[in-house]
Amino acid sequence: MQESNPHSPPETGSPAVGTSGQDDRNQRYWFHILAQNTPAARNLHAAKLVDKARQQGDRVCIACDSPRQAEELDDLLWNFSPDAFIPHSVVPDSSTTCSDPVGILLCPPAPEDWDTVIILSATLPADADRFKRLALVAHNDPTVLNQARSHFKQLRALGIEPRVHDLRKR
Repeated sequence: MQESNPHSPPETGSPAVGTSGQDDRNQRYWFHILAQNTPAARNLHAAKLVDKARQQGDRVCIACDSPRQAEELDDLLWNFSPDAFIPHSVVPDSSTTCSDPVGILLCPPAPEDWDTVIILSATLPADADRFKRLALVAHNDPTVLNQARSHFKQLRALGIEPRVHDLRKR
């Protein structure tokens, strides 16, 4: 694996991820808490994570809750880079197959379909411990932070201690 991790914040690096042991497993799960309190900042951070993971060859999905959020992410990914767009599809339900390297999901992601899963949804996938990499992105909004705390507790119950990048402290 390359030296940088797709789930480290774009402005900081992180150690390389190993392939065995509890510490290595925990390094595959990340929480990003943004200083900003807007959905647009959250979507932009998710797009940066998508781009970084894609550059490492991962199939990436973003789990979101609403068609409106999916549309905002769709527009953002089409216009993310001035040099090239990020090839992606919106996946409205579990019966829809995504052949692009990036999917914007309005349904739970399947661990066998994705290398990196970015969670923007209010619900953590039931099989969250089966994903190769998982990043949860929260912005500094009380409702979203409470959802993130719930996700964190769920991951701990699965034996996962996610690494937290609290960008509010910078």
